[in-house]
Amino acid sequence: MGVAILSSVRHAVGDGGREAESSLVTEVAVDTDLNQARAGDEAAFTRLVQPLRRELHAHCYRMLGSTYDADDALQDALIRAWRGLSRFEGRSSLRSWLYTVATRTCLDTAEKRGKRALPVDLSPASDQVTVHDTPLTEIAWLGPYPGEAPEAHYEQREAVELAFVAALQHLPGNQRAALLLFEVLGFTAAEIAEMMDTSTTSVNSALARARRLVAEKVPASAAQRPAEETREIVAKYAKALEQGDAAALVALLTEDVTWSMPPMGHWYRGVDQVMDFVAKVPLTCGSWHHVPVTANAQPAVASYLSTDPSEPHRAWSINVLTIREGRIAEVTAFIGEEHFAPFGLPVTASPLNG
Repeated sequence: MGVAILSSVRHAVGDGGREAESSLVTEVAVDTDLNQARAGDEAAFTRLVQPLRRELHAHCYRMLGSTYDADDALQDALIRAWRGLSRFEGRSSLRSWLYTVATRTCLDTAEKRGKRALPVDLSPASDQVTVHDTPLTEIAWLGPYPGEAPEAHYEQREAVELAFVAALQHLPGNQRAALLLFEVLGFTAAEIAEMMDTSTTSVNSALARARRLVAEKVPASAAQRPAEETREIVAKYAKALEQGDAAALVALLTEDVTWSMPPMGHWYRGVDQVMDFVAKVPLTCGSWHHVPVTANAQPAVASYLSTDPSEPHRAWSINVLTIREGRIAEVTAFIGEEHFAPFGLPVTASPLNG
């Protein structure tokens, strides 16, 4: 036993030494790239920011509620960072400085474009089915986010879930930024005060107000279901729509299920209203083909529709599913083929090869 313990200690020391050596090498490389970037080397700047791009993009999405707005904001932020690199004094980490630039860029963007919404934020549920609904193009709609959260100290899956991101849109920009920087990214109130050029007292006040509103808007989290069970629910949902099987679909839904379809304004609540809509629209409008994906760290399907047997299935919507206690409690169908590119999906698909 003593030999085993000593061996473990030696391995631990050895591993720790290798980790320390690796960390030192990384720090030297970062310092070298930073000096070269300050001297005008764009390739060195790219190497500096590349490890942080995905988490910065997720931060921009949370702030703005749109993948495309996040693309633009991140690009703008990195241009600002490149042009202002000489002002980075090294008193904070490069990561903190980049988050400062990205947050301020997002606040500027949010001020110009306003907040984004889902149909459930704008009107009561519809009592009657609207078969020929019209897109409300004058509204800035929340959009889906491809995949999982790349980082997050605070309930990692919840950090990009629809309910959380939608709730954030109800917050003023400063409260939204403070909550994300503190709860999701782990910065201290003092660090956030410096990043946002305000006082620690103001940050703590913004955090308190933001927490209260988010607690009101975001339902209590259900326990995460086993992955296999979730995949089975998604497969059954897709199969029910593809086969026009209303009975199979209703068996998957909670009694208080909601179904919304931005940019359409009408939405439905309750299994009877939802199934009335499904029977009159999705189950009668053509042939469906579905590809399982992950959106906002939630199970989802990319829906392709064909209204002519001689034509291919075309991109229709990204349907994000909220599952509660083994059933689907919310379907948020983001209609529009523009949502497919961020997921790496084509605009046409064949049921034979996906």
